[in-house]
Amino acid sequence: MEHYDLIIIGGGPSGYAGAMRALDFGKKVLLVEKKRVGGAGVYDGVLTSKTLWEQALKIASIRELIPEYEVNFDDISEIVNEAVFERKTQMTVHLQLLQKLKNRLFFYEKGIACILDKHTIQITKEDGGIKHATADFILIATGSKPRKPANIIVDENCIVTSDGIKNFKSFPKSMVVLGAGVIGCEFATIFSSFGKTKVNLIDKASRILPFEDEDIADIIKTNLESNGAHVHHGASLKRMEIINGMVEYELEYTNGKSEIHLVEKALISIGRTPNIENIGLENVRVKTNERGGIWNDDTQTNISNIFVAGDVSTEMALVNVGEREARHAVVRMFGPTIKPLTYRNISSIMFLNPEVAAVGMNEQDCRAKGIAHKVVKLDYTTNARAIAMRKTKGFFKIIVTNDHGMRILGMRVIGEHASSAIQAVAYLIHTNQGIRELADMMHPHPSIIEGVQECLRMLLNKSIYKPYIFKDRLKCYICENGHCFPIDSLE
Repeated sequence: MEHYDLIIIGGGPSGYAGAMRALDFGKKVLLVEKKRVGGAGVYDGVLTSKTLWEQALKIASIRELIPEYEVNFDDISEIVNEAVFERKTQMTVHLQLLQKLKNRLFFYEKGIACILDKHTIQITKEDGGIKHATADFILIATGSKPRKPANIIVDENCIVTSDGIKNFKSFPKSMVVLGAGVIGCEFATIFSSFGKTKVNLIDKASRILPFEDEDIADIIKTNLESNGAHVHHGASLKRMEIINGMVEYELEYTNGKSEIHLVEKALISIGRTPNIENIGLENVRVKTNERGGIWNDDTQTNISNIFVAGDVSTEMALVNVGEREARHAVVRMFGPTIKPLTYRNISSIMFLNPEVAAVGMNEQDCRAKGIAHKVVKLDYTTNARAIAMRKTKGFFKIIVTNDHGMRILGMRVIGEHASSAIQAVAYLIHTNQGIRELADMMHPHPSIIEGVQECLRMLLNKSIYKPYIFKDRLKCYICENGHCFPIDSLE
């Protein structure tokens, strides 16, 4: 029986990153993956959906200039497949070359892993063969899968999750999306932007994106509707079923009204559930948490030599978070003592139209927690780069503490290239620094990130455009004790 320093169960983004970090410490690593290296991050998740999103927005831009332009489904599918092939090839070749090194430390097994005891796993191969291996440490990185409603038959053809999008043979003429969170809105954005699909979005709440501020949700909703999408607000799904190759669904609204609709396809987007079945947690009594994932304390489970990373912990289902957790777990195993992970300064991108970049708290978070705060908002119409691109829909918003120190609590940017503007502010939050140094830096011109600089200048009462002049484009206000009131000067 072969012994390793570390066995990693799951070859998705988290497991892959953890394996590479362990090699940095000169450790002997076994990576076990039951299906395909890269996991949902490559095949059915981030890479495929974001490739689709990029193409959808390009097509939408073309259609603005040439309304009669017709996009070809096969061409789009080929682009997505090429992206998957490129990423898959990179990762596979990388692993193959690692296994050919003379001082070989990396080992790979394809099969289903099950933990037998705190140091031993069993690997069941495709041909039914059984192998065993032991290790000082085990990292569980088995990821997640789309959540499916108990009362809906998901055939991944007519009624699909994100896993079933690849089964489409053409753009559906009509489609309903169940779930108005970030992922549901992303897919609604994608299919409505191609201009070939009438998209309906079921929103049980009073507005889409309920965890984001209303001003963000309003812009996204307006743009969805401009592409012909329709939002069923305040609607509960009573039933959804396949009838004669079509999807029939019935809605009940808060006012008691009911409606029946018929569409070609339905997309279920109600979150993901951790992959914890049949991996042997019960054999070593690894604890689970109330969300159905694996309990952990800074990536370490209740079994001291078993760690966890990625979606299976249900902390935050983001690729960058999973990779960071895995790398952190490996350092805890083999490296020096380090600070615990913090999740308060994570930057994220919502691939909507326009895109949304976020870090830290939003306004409704601050209000819910009773935190007094200042807010500055700067419209994209004042940004030279946005004007040059003719993409002036959007805004920058920075939220700071209501004191002289003005420590940044969070930031939201919605608009073209929003993601390029977020990282500097994330760094300020991470290092607990003030805003003055970033405000005084020379930013490139013309660039979207100049909007961040101008927001910080507004906080310091030295902005180029004055909020008391451009009251419709520059907004400053203070929120405390449940009330918000505008101000012209913040210093």
